Amino acid sequence: MEYVKLGKTGLEVSRICLGCMTYGDPNKGTHAWSLKEEDSRPLLRQAIEAGINFLDTANTYSNGSSEEIVGRAIKDFGRREDIVLATKVFNRMRPGPNGAGLSRKAIFDEIDNSLRRLGTDYVDLYQIHRWDYTTPIEETLEALHDVVKAGKARYIGASSMYSWQFAKAIYTSRLNGWTEFISMQDHLNLLYREEEREMLPFCEDQKIAVIPWSPLARGRLTRDWDEATARTQSDEFGKTLYTQALEADRKIVDAVGAIAKARGIPRAQVATAWILQKSAVTAPIVGASKPGHITDAVASLEVKLTPEEIEALESPYVPHGVAGFK
Repeated sequence: MEYVKLGKTGLEVSRICLGCMTYGDPNKGTHAWSLKEEDSRPLLRQAIEAGINFLDTANTYSNGSSEEIVGRAIKDFGRREDIVLATKVFNRMRPGPNGAGLSRKAIFDEIDNSLRRLGTDYVDLYQIHRWDYTTPIEETLEALHDVVKAGKARYIGASSMYSWQFAKAIYTSRLNGWTEFISMQDHLNLLYREEEREMLPFCEDQKIAVIPWSPLARGRLTRDWDEATARTQSDEFGKTLYTQALEADRKIVDAVGAIAKARGIPRAQVATAWILQKSAVTAPIVGASKPGHITDAVASLEVKLTPEEIEALESPYVPHGVAGFK
């Protein structure tokens, strides 16, 4: 396993981050395809034993049960001080007023709820899951600063938003002497590259870590174009992400397949290697529902694509509208 600094901090993370949205009670929340705890634990153990020390979850995943499963796995399979544990806040956790969002009240309530479910005194990275248009960013940033000063989070990060919003948040923190976001978890893969226009150059310039979600495009880059899975049929959010440029997307998927066949490796290794070779990217967040998914993610670190292969993968791409947030 390779390890790198998370942005301009001194924190060291594995070059592969394990996305834990896959692990949770399928009867809770909106992820009917998630794995129960008895099926999740072997995969979490495999990842930790492979040297993956960076785990990412969220309060909203399977209505909190993902955090519970991840917390118990860390206790049983690793040492808390060796794990870089990340979670998120924003999405609705209960009905009624203050059950969602990034107000001071919501953040203070949800960090305590996440810590309880995770079974830990602190998280290493506390991220806002989306931009809250109903709460002043100053309120959110000061609350996050206070969470860090209280020792409940070591660092703070953000997830998908417009580049101008992220820049506004960074500079608002600097003007007020508050803790700054040190990472951006954005939507990036061979089928969706809009983040290359502004977000990636901004993060690289400011030495902010980039930890992309869905690097395999919900699995679309790992199989034939017409092949369906149980998840593709039940993943309602996933159905909204890759419908804008089907002809171009199919050519990209075919290119991944051709390169994988020529090299004699799985397609997942090709797609992950592509994103790892982006200079702004720190660690892609890889989901794993089978042991082979973790094996492929780790193996992709050894795959170095040639300029010609990268050209074949990138040339069919056409501009897309925003997907993954609004």
